[in-house]
Amino acid sequence: MKMSNFTTASEFLLMGFSDIRELQILYSFLLFLIYSAGLMGNLLIVMITTFDRRLHTPMYFFLRNLAMVDACYLSITVPQASVNSLVNNRIISVTGCATQVFLVILMAYVEVTLLTVMARDRYVAICHPLHYTVIMSPRVCLQMTITCLLTGLVYAGFHTGYTFRLSFCHSNVVHQFFCDIPSLLRISCSDTFSNKLSLFVSVLVVGTGCYGFITASYVRIFSTVLKFPVKEDQKKAFSTCIPHISVVSLFVISGIYVYSQPPSDFESLKDIIPSVFYTVIPPFLNPIIYSLRNKQIKGAMGILMKRTIFIRK
Repeated sequence: MKMSNFTTASEFLLMGFSDIRELQILYSFLLFLIYSAGLMGNLLIVMITTFDRRLHTPMYFFLRNLAMVDACYLSITVPQASVNSLVNNRIISVTGCATQVFLVILMAYVEVTLLTVMARDRYVAICHPLHYTVIMSPRVCLQMTITCLLTGLVYAGFHTGYTFRLSFCHSNVVHQFFCDIPSLLRISCSDTFSNKLSLFVSVLVVGTGCYGFITASYVRIFSTVLKFPVKEDQKKAFSTCIPHISVVSLFVISGIYVYSQPPSDFESLKDIIPSVFYTVIPPFLNPIIYSLRNKQIKGAMGILMKRTIFIRK
């Protein structure tokens, strides 16, 4: 795997989940199932919130955007990892690696900022219900979504360009099941101190900033909900908020851990497992947590299924 005869890598080798052929096939099948379920769940949310006019509200507008981001997020890494495990081919070109790095960072950034905006939406809806339609107008919602996307493009473009200006000559083995910056910095023969510093600071600022804002929003939400006179209303609010915080915590903490800790010198599953928790699990679970547990979504889904059956008849 060493490349002593080359000044830079012309391609990279991704890390596999296992070297045992039977386990490779099993992991490929599991990844395919996860991807299929996650993709169908997110696309179903997009369809329902688009065609049902009753769901044309700020909350479901952000849910639709989150579902589209999750579908793209899953599609960046999981299908290729599944195919690589099935055919036992771990090679990825430098261009493909750079593209994957850019898209993963972009989707991760947009994901966490959208989750932050959704927390803001819930805060306004519960704590300032009389001003909700004014504060969260369609124009404001669109502006916040576009801001998340544009700043994400700048953020991802900077880190991708700053990483691939380096030379990679120590090894061409990326200790990860997809191309990510920490693993690439580990195999670079250039001075990576400024890269590590900028990556650590930016991830820490974005991650802790968004997570802090979300936590503060939900602290205020909980204090308001506890004042509700009806216990049933309190349970509904808590059942929505607690899963949201759980997934956000899993996403942000695992992401900060991966991007603030250098990968190990040897191939190990401990390099892969934390990355799964911020690249695969949240996009897979979000349709269940944010939408499929929602009564309005379930009702709209039932209507859509009835219409589909009626059309077929």
